[in-house]
Amino acid sequence: MRRNRPASPKWSIATTADLTPSPPPPPASPPPAPDSGGPSLPTGAEKTARVRAMFDTIAPRYDLMNRLMTFGLDKGWRRATVAALGLPEGAVVLDLACGTGDLTRLGRRHGYRMVGADLSARMLAANGTATPLVEADGSRLPFVSAAFDGLVCGYALRNFTDLAGTLSECARVLRPGGRLAVLEVDAPTSRLWRAGYDLWFTKAVPALGAALSDRDAYRYLPQSVAYLPPAHRLRHMVLDAGFSAVGIRPLAGGLSQLIVATRAGASSS
Repeated sequence: MRRNRPASPKWSIATTADLTPSPPPPPASPPPAPDSGGPSLPTGAEKTARVRAMFDTIAPRYDLMNRLMTFGLDKGWRRATVAALGLPEGAVVLDLACGTGDLTRLGRRHGYRMVGADLSARMLAANGTATPLVEADGSRLPFVSAAFDGLVCGYALRNFTDLAGTLSECARVLRPGGRLAVLEVDAPTSRLWRAGYDLWFTKAVPALGAALSDRDAYRYLPQSVAYLPPAHRLRHMVLDAGFSAVGIRPLAGGLSQLIVATRAGASSS
């Protein structure tokens, strides 16, 4: 049965090679705890440890759960994320929080030279993309500055302990003029759409997780949306990190969002 989906709004815009590892910068101070109005969420080192352990646990069924949670819609959103880079073949692209490698595989199909980084060793073990992989914290990336032409990241912003520091690291490892494309969860603005969204992600998804993967992990994941700043604040965080032309596009009526930006500075290409 065909269903009418809400039309996606237009982009909201605000303006303003060498892969040799280098010593990561010192860790930044942990951000304040999000005000979720619900169960207490971890911060600082506790959050980092919990996120690593959670993804180590759910790695074997991660792809299956993603398909079920989004009814397969995430596959199209991931294709749009890689396409948003708009880079030529041969571009060197980092897949941050690469997990099992969905975005990495799509990048390789575009002719990009992909590198993956993830906090979870077991997610990297399940990757299987024959791509160079590094176990790393997003706020302390082991790459020299301006190493990449592009950077993609899928559904991970809310899992970074230091979001501002991670965005700054994304800017550091991208060359001037390099492209950033980030896919993340969102929340529908329509009351009817939001009611169905809340029911699915707070009730059905944890039940699916309990049956197929890990109950606690899939209870935490819907709650972790509280870590995400609102769009206007997120846009300014990306700008402050060293990017320009920041665009945020809701997908499927706000079920997800696509954030794109260009590394500020004069491009050498």
